[in-house]
Amino acid sequence: MAMVFTIVGYLAGTLTTLAFLPQVLRTYHTKSMGDIDGATLVAFTLGVILWIVYGVYVHSWPVIVANGVTLGLQILLLMMKVRYRTQRR
Repeated sequence: MAMVFTIVGYLAGTLTTLAFLPQVLRTYHTKSMGDIDGATLVAFTLGVILWIVYGVYVHSWPVIVANGVTLGLQILLLMMKVRYRTQRR
């Protein structure tokens, strides 16, 4: 039964992580992050880091792996937010 919940954990992590992929690709192609709030990105990134810490503490590979990949995507978004900064009027 534990294997079923491990699979559910990996599936949930995969789906929530893949949810960020379209945003990363769109930002890369449009070179624009004007509609994405920097504070939200930072808060979410810190939350993901805390999930990784928690996953390590409870020895949960689905939590660690999914949030590790999400962290990578979030770092890309943060870097693009800085690089593609829109000019303020």
